[in-house]
Amino acid sequence: MTGPRTQGLDFSVVDIVAEPYSAAPQLTARVRIEDRSGERIHAIVLRCQVRIAPQRRSYDQAEQEGLRGLFGGRERWSDTLRPFLWMQCNTTVQGFTGATEADLALPCTYDFDVVGSRYLHALGDGTVPIELLFSGTVFTKGPAEGGSGFAVRQVPWDCEARHDLPVAVWRQMMGFHFPESGWIRLEHDVLSSFAEFRERHGLISWDDTVRTLLAGAAGADTDDLDEVVR
Repeated sequence: MTGPRTQGLDFSVVDIVAEPYSAAPQLTARVRIEDRSGERIHAIVLRCQVRIAPQRRSYDQAEQEGLRGLFGGRERWSDTLRPFLWMQCNTTVQGFTGATEADLALPCTYDFDVVGSRYLHALGDGTVPIELLFSGTVFTKGPAEGGSGFAVRQVPWDCEARHDLPVAVWRQMMGFHFPESGWIRLEHDVLSSFAEFRERHGLISWDDTVRTLLAGAAGADTDDLDEVVR
């Protein structure tokens, strides 16, 4: 989807795909750039803020419950459902005249302390409305006779593009790195308590450890993890 037209540069997202062989979870956006100035562009040092626009899609009952921790109850969504920053990324675009396409790496995480991960995990299917806000520096041929040297101009502040990212693509990407699983970050003392509990009860896996703790917490008089572990 194409963003608003600006003097000189237009950006649009051709596609976003999951990278199966990256060292960490990564999406790659294929970005089309059109320049109407007629100049030969030597390079663009491109920066991008990627935002999720949750107000641009609908949610079923299960998704609404999954998003309660982020946005509150459905009755509050008119105030709380607002665009939020997902990530910041950058790339260098090689020289071109007129139009070109470039790959923009979108590094992702399954860390549930990151709002974007919690939001995406709560979605069942459909698409994720995202907004890409571009900035950066454009290097063109300088004004000197003979075409030597470089001139510099900035990517206009209103250069942006929208795209509807399929939830299935995000899940595919996470499946490449965390098949049928995910992860959460724990403080060292909590992790030590988990490990001690697992060893003491002879539990085979971390999944069994968490299930046992949850079952104990459900039948306990307190929600305090230390009480359950003891």
